[in-house]
Amino acid sequence: MSAQPFGSPTLTASPRVSPVTRRGGAGPAPILTAGSGSGLRAMDGPTDTGSMAIPCVELSNKMKMPALGLGTWQAPPGKVEEVVKFAIDAGYRHFDCAYFYQNENEIGNAVQQKIKEGAVKREELFIVTKLWNTFHEKSLVKVGLKKSLAALQLDYLDLYLMHFPMGYKAGEELQPLDDKGHSIPSDTDFLDTWEVECHPYLTQEKLIKAKPGEPTLMDDPRIKDIAATHHKSPAQVLIRFLVQRNIIVIPKSDKPHRVVENMKVFDFELSKKEMDVILSFNRNWRAVPVIQAVNHKDYPFKAEY
Repeated sequence: MSAQPFGSPTLTASPRVSPVTRRGGAGPAPILTAGSGSGLRAMDGPTDTGSMAIPCVELSNKMKMPALGLGTWQAPPGKVEEVVKFAIDAGYRHFDCAYFYQNENEIGNAVQQKIKEGAVKREELFIVTKLWNTFHEKSLVKVGLKKSLAALQLDYLDLYLMHFPMGYKAGEELQPLDDKGHSIPSDTDFLDTWEVECHPYLTQEKLIKAKPGEPTLMDDPRIKDIAATHHKSPAQVLIRFLVQRNIIVIPKSDKPHRVVENMKVFDFELSKKEMDVILSFNRNWRAVPVIQAVNHKDYPFKAEY
């Protein structure tokens, strides 16, 4: 699952990898499936991203994924296209998308315009999108993939994720509900595959070593104190916290100055004491618990991770 509420960054975990056809000789685009241990590797050198270099994380199939990407969840309709174009000019090369976000067409327009301008080449981009729950039936997986590719105006993806490890009834409704307001499941089983929500309130210590009212991380005085020490914003501290755990981070913003600010996290380092302070925030609180699906046979969040 990928969720970017309150501007807080999230993790994309990469356990075992299976291939999907990809154009060119750069290797297969991975679909993430569960396996023993994380496929994330130590930080590699930076990639050339024009105005700013972003380090990469090596996945288990040796592909390199920029450690920082632009999230597009809840991006306002009509605005995400301009934000993506700005982000490309600013140096972003990793974009996190999803069929469920219903804005892939705008992202595709932005990417294609920047390619035509010569601002970026397709092979310089790392584009991620996700299979939605209503496409879990075997015959519908390729349908879902093709819909995303068409909307994004792409021939291939760099990474294709399963959005949630539970299938919904196939059809046009994104979230089919019964008369009690519960999600209607499909009869499909799932491959043990999911993105993992990760932020200081859900640190996922055990998974990474092997995964009250709404909290407001940005206003936490301990985060503000750390930010002041480094002359950075609270958002930059939160992003840096995940970067130092070798986690790929997907912050989102539709404000150009914040899009740029979120990239400026590779010129400072949090001390062990500061890392330990933020790790102590963990309360196993989930920003996107998908309550309407709590009775689904494959509901994933009753498990430890």
